[in-house]
Amino acid sequence: MELILEEKDADDWLYRGEGAANLVLGYSGSSSAFVGKVIRVPKASLKKSEAVTSATILTTHEQLLWKDMPELVICSSKEMISHFFALHVMCPLLGYTHTDAGRLVRVSKEFLEEVEKRIIGLRPVWRVDAAKVNTFCDYALLMSDHSLFSHGLLSESHCIAVEVKPKCGFLPFSSFIAEANAIKKKVSRFKMHQALKFHQGEISELSLYDPLGLFSGSRERMSHAIESLFTTPQNNFRVFLDGLLIYGGLGGYSEATCSLMDACERGKEFVGMLDGVIKASNDMRLSSFIELVTEAFHHSGVLNKLLEVQKLDLFDIEGAIHAYYDIISQPCNICKNLHDEEMIQRCSFFHSLPLEESLKIVREYLISVTAKDCSVMISFQPRRDGEMDDIYDSIYLTSTSQSFNYKVHFIDLDMKPLKKMVYHYELDQKITSCYRMHMVKAGAGNCECVQNAKPRTGVIDIKHEQSNKV
Repeated sequence: MELILEEKDADDWLYRGEGAANLVLGYSGSSSAFVGKVIRVPKASLKKSEAVTSATILTTHEQLLWKDMPELVICSSKEMISHFFALHVMCPLLGYTHTDAGRLVRVSKEFLEEVEKRIIGLRPVWRVDAAKVNTFCDYALLMSDHSLFSHGLLSESHCIAVEVKPKCGFLPFSSFIAEANAIKKKVSRFKMHQALKFHQGEISELSLYDPLGLFSGSRERMSHAIESLFTTPQNNFRVFLDGLLIYGGLGGYSEATCSLMDACERGKEFVGMLDGVIKASNDMRLSSFIELVTEAFHHSGVLNKLLEVQKLDLFDIEGAIHAYYDIISQPCNICKNLHDEEMIQRCSFFHSLPLEESLKIVREYLISVTAKDCSVMISFQPRRDGEMDDIYDSIYLTSTSQSFNYKVHFIDLDMKPLKKMVYHYELDQKITSCYRMHMVKAGAGNCECVQNAKPRTGVIDIKHEQSNKV
């Protein structure tokens, strides 16, 4: 029997957060079909027509790109595409154990309109100004609530979950990167993008996080990366306790920045909330939390699998964009504006390839972009003394002498539109150009706006935390 959400069901769905394209609602009712679930509801831009059905069906060129996956080609909505792309493309690559393609659930227009009324006061203002609930869609994506264990609602043990956007974990190595953009081979994309966001006023402080540390495999560097994410979460780090958000923003940059005093207060509250989960004194609890997350990433090995998929991007956007123009059968605007004869000759390689090779290059590039933009959710639950649970993996937290069950899932595995290729290229050029423009010549790899921004050294400085009671 097909599940359908009607107007009367809106009471049971609570606002949990949102991204650029979707709202996330958590279930608070008692139906066995929805307990422990969340739904992703598509949004509609206020700058475009509300009837966005034409934008949710694959274009002719996208049908050509994914022709080997008939399940995708016949999709009639964005929600169906999200489901089948995760199921048939990303799950095989990342492993079915750690991925959740979800299930489609029908939603009535009345349900969506009622949801819109109920949550509008809870959404960040800048998100409200940009988009509303798409009341024209027929389906939402029903997924497990990975901030809980399956038995979390019935268990006496608390569950803590951490959502991380790792971003790109390697430096590009493509020979098609222009000499003027060689800095891309030395500085991570995330760090360079931070400089552009700061310069444009999208963020008020620079994150100290570097994805290269998280993906390094070194416990020390991974721990530093997680501490940096905690220090400046932006939209890259969130923490949930028993399914409720207790740290990090709801859906973007605007709500992620605050004064140092406010940040310290938030940090103190956070440490207090962990009291029932991590058995450590106040002054050691945060460092134990960082240790727990580090161990889970290190022990699970999921970042190695994610990195493999990210590295499907063999040619960087500076190479893949040429293949894109061949697929859409248009003259290459990039070659037209190149003035380096050597690079022109090098890039002619793409325009001599068979169509199937061009399709493969762009397809793998777009898959890699999904892997660079997805999130990882890690959920923890303390084991009782003597408890043996073969269902979940477990780790031992040395600093507190505790064992935890944990599970890891990749989320936000949406397909990236082919038409965004030009946007990806232009953004890449803007990021690189901004970083070069503001680079301090004397400080190899440092950015002038980094010096001016004076980024925060820690919401709660972990080194000081051990000597000062929180």
